[in-house]
Amino acid sequence: MLLSASESAAQQRPVRVLIVEDSEDDVLLLVWELKRGGYNLYYEAVDTRVGMEAALRSGPWDIVISDYSMPDFSGLEALATLRAHALDIPFVIVSGNIGEDVAVEAMKAGAHDYVMKRNLSRLIPALDRELREADVRRARVRAERDLRENEARFRAIASNIPGTVYQFMLRRDGNRSFPYVSGDCARLLGVSPEALQASPAVFRELIHALDRDGYDQALERSAEQLTDLNWEGRIQLPGSDEIKWINLRSSPRVLEHGALLWEGVIWNITQSKLAEIEIRRSRQQLQELSDHVQKVKEDERARIAREIHDDIGGNLTAIKIDLLWLTNRMPQDQKPLHEKAGAIERLVDRTMETTQRISRDLRPGILDLGLIAAIEWQAEEFQRRMAIPCEVTTSDDDVYLDQDLCVAIFRIFQETLTNISKYAEATRVDVSLVAGEDVVVLEVFDNGRGIAREQLSKPGSFGIRGMRERARSLGGDVEIDGVAGAGTRIKVEIPLAQAPETGSALTQKALF
Repeated sequence: MLLSASESAAQQRPVRVLIVEDSEDDVLLLVWELKRGGYNLYYEAVDTRVGMEAALRSGPWDIVISDYSMPDFSGLEALATLRAHALDIPFVIVSGNIGEDVAVEAMKAGAHDYVMKRNLSRLIPALDRELREADVRRARVRAERDLRENEARFRAIASNIPGTVYQFMLRRDGNRSFPYVSGDCARLLGVSPEALQASPAVFRELIHALDRDGYDQALERSAEQLTDLNWEGRIQLPGSDEIKWINLRSSPRVLEHGALLWEGVIWNITQSKLAEIEIRRSRQQLQELSDHVQKVKEDERARIAREIHDDIGGNLTAIKIDLLWLTNRMPQDQKPLHEKAGAIERLVDRTMETTQRISRDLRPGILDLGLIAAIEWQAEEFQRRMAIPCEVTTSDDDVYLDQDLCVAIFRIFQETLTNISKYAEATRVDVSLVAGEDVVVLEVFDNGRGIAREQLSKPGSFGIRGMRERARSLGGDVEIDGVAGAGTRIKVEIPLAQAPETGSALTQKALF
């Protein structure tokens, strides 16, 4: 028989009840009691195994209420039928007369409760309790199912990440453990997840001896500040000389018992590190090539300057002497010859001045007198040509540097003055040259329009780029600061003792 409750109230609780009972009066009594207890009832009554199985298949049901003793069916048989369908539905026995031993037997068989028909006041509290517990069980089952699905999903994702997903725990007593390590661990670290979980100290032993302190410090800092752990270092695979670079990235959180748990990924960055080393090596080779080109260029300038000074200058001097000798022996009445000789002499003088200027531009001989003398001379030349005051302040003592360093600073100064004359629109230039125990500093200030930041990196800034290359080749740097309308400051700082690392040294230091 299928019936539905006619009354409805906002507070009534919907419930689907399967009643196993052979007495229609008892069924109606149960229905009345359930309605009186505030349930919005949908129920079906059966009294045979076949009927119960059909009802179970047509479900779902929230609870089963069964009589214990019926002519063709029993409460224990009804309970067995329910268990055979593997349904987690509360089963409550409501019987007119049941002994304590029978009730205990029914409870052991899986019944959730029993209520005497003569005491139906217990029915509603029993149903309320069992329905709540059933809801809890179903919620737990759903949570466990969701957890299994999430774990399966997480493991699937972790297995496809190009790194090792891990959890690392640091307890308050200092003990360490790996609650979870993904399967990629064996390929990356050369240690199985099980071995790492069994012996957590193995991980630190894999870290290169020179990198362990850095790892410990990074971990300690992350633990104290609860900040993300981001550490790079080398590991050496067990039983092998192979070295890999790894990057640990994880986030810590505090657990209820005070332990810290980091969750993150270990990445294999060996290839990127090798590429970085190769780039560094290439840069070093380019720097060495640039240094060599600069040296060859300066040597060639010096050679050409010497040849101009010695050969061409010497020949011009000889020509002038011979011309003077001829002039002295010309008849006084040969005015055209004397005028021609005078013109030739003036041409020789201009040529001598030109050769001297070219020779100085190629390599000022004043560099042999020291850097301060060369800087002061260049400032005077700039002031003479541009009619712009150029004041030089230097150390009390002269600055004695090796030839390469002296030439580099002088060329940077030359390029600076060239840029000022072309672009600055300045009316004054101040120069400072100071040498300390381990560094020499050249600063040039102008009161011009000020260089814009975008001009420093534009593609055609070869002069500025050349200045920086010269400084970096000697381990120094060039700082350029400009303020619109207030001028520009150029600071050149070069160490007095610089031994650049070679490409092979860089590689050895980086890898081993």
